[in-house]
Amino acid sequence: MSKSKALIIATLALGVTSGVNAQQPPPAPPPLPQAPSMTFFVTGAGLGKGADLGGIEGADQHCQTLAQRHGAGGKTWRAYLSTQEAAGKPAVNARDRIGNGPWQNFKGQVVATSLDDLHSDNNKLGFDNSLSERGQFIPGVGFAPNRHDVLTGSTPEGRSFPPGEDRTCRNWTSSTQGPAMVGHIDRKGGQDTVAQRSWNSSHPSRGPDGGCSQSDLRSTGGDGLFYCFATQ
Repeated sequence: MSKSKALIIATLALGVTSGVNAQQPPPAPPPLPQAPSMTFFVTGAGLGKGADLGGIEGADQHCQTLAQRHGAGGKTWRAYLSTQEAAGKPAVNARDRIGNGPWQNFKGQVVATSLDDLHSDNNKLGFDNSLSERGQFIPGVGFAPNRHDVLTGSTPEGRSFPPGEDRTCRNWTSSTQGPAMVGHIDRKGGQDTVAQRSWNSSHPSRGPDGGCSQSDLRSTGGDGLFYCFATQ
């Protein structure tokens, strides 16, 4: 075989090999962490529209979707959110829609044994245990950015506020009219007061858009996150 013919064959073979290599599929992404026994989490991300969650039904669906991704979708999930009486519809209390407990986080740590325990000083919620659906900590006081504000629209007892003074951004349908009552995921604040230590009822959101836009929530230490509980 002549040198020129051998060079042509080698070049063609190299081209075929390069073509095969170029068409190889990308490596598969790592599997998502799974926690089928999880019955409580904080949403690692909101829906991106501030406190407009598509109503309480949209929030429930977000909980269900996130749980499904991590092996816990076989349960019925509900967002810990209250709504206020409006347009002829009765108020809804967050505590009345999440079952009776007990609830455990991604790591299997029990955060509350019952509704009464959840709404008492005995619950185990806080920075260490109020984990996301991926088992991650939510950055709070001392972190940049601070994302510890969590939407609840609720009193410390887990009930709705009376009509007349909005605390739910129009029952979770508005990013411009509000505000919304929030709790502190890490149970910390700038001042060590009872309100600052509340996991579900610390202060109303604030901002030029009524405290309901994504930028409003971020400006005061939030990101449109909320709690999700399995009803068992």
